[in-house]
Amino acid sequence: MTSIDVQDLTKEYGATRAVDGLSFRVGPGRVTGFLGPNGAGKSTTLRLALGLARPTSGRVLIGGRPYTSYAEPLRMVGALLDPQAAHGARTARDHLRVLAAAHRIPVRRVDDVLEQVGIAAVAGRRVKTYSLGMRQRLGIAAALLGDPEVVLLDEPSNGLDPEGIVWIRTLMRDLARAGRTVLVSSHLMNETATFADHLVVLGRGRLLADASMRDFIAAHGTQRVRVRTSEPDRLRAVLARAGHTLTPGDDGRCTVTGATAADVGALAAAERLPVLELADETASLEDAYLALTATDTEFAAATPVQEV
Repeated sequence: MTSIDVQDLTKEYGATRAVDGLSFRVGPGRVTGFLGPNGAGKSTTLRLALGLARPTSGRVLIGGRPYTSYAEPLRMVGALLDPQAAHGARTARDHLRVLAAAHRIPVRRVDDVLEQVGIAAVAGRRVKTYSLGMRQRLGIAAALLGDPEVVLLDEPSNGLDPEGIVWIRTLMRDLARAGRTVLVSSHLMNETATFADHLVVLGRGRLLADASMRDFIAAHGTQRVRVRTSEPDRLRAVLARAGHTLTPGDDGRCTVTGATAADVGALAAAERLPVLELADETASLEDAYLALTATDTEFAAATPVQEV
């Protein structure tokens, strides 16, 4: 089994430090989500891992070796960084045949991956006629061509339709279950929550978190309780005395932040308050991510000012 080891990695572009002393390990058998705001250093890290840029210091090892040391790297690492990489004048099949020949991969593998990603029927068309989603599938086919032990995907669901999003989600989890090392960069928190087992989060080139999905949400999410009562004013007063705030919702339900359902239920019972609904709300990945990266977002829009 093969891991990706990022060791004290730093990359500077002039006075800008895109990656700053970064260290983490991506292990096999799970899907690792690679998250961070724009400018956090995710794309730079992937480029450094694939030898497309040289680090200022530190290194990235894949299977204990630099990517550039492999004679046939596509057999070890499959990567999707740019769905526009295929030459537009070539057909999809010819594009993959060139890659197969360069890495001494049997040509029969081309048809296998075309079928796997769902574009076998259009493999004879020129790539320039492809939609973004079709190009994305071709890029994934290229990444899988060498049956690699390590798969790196940058925004793999970009341009895919709903069926395609479900398909790529299943594919990533199947690769991990087969013992592959899978690292997926994404800006879509709700989508990442459906496939990632582990998270690596960057901010301004530094490591902010390296944890399982469950531990990450528990550490950075906010506990909330959903409650409904026929006497909201009384419940608000009871909660206020205990240091909790009740926020009314449009549907008659209220939200209590920083408490558990057991806490709210006990307070209501002590005051003989009728409770019609009471449940803990699990924090989302998006909530936890935004809480962690709030001070590390380099590009943030100004909050709109409402006119009165």
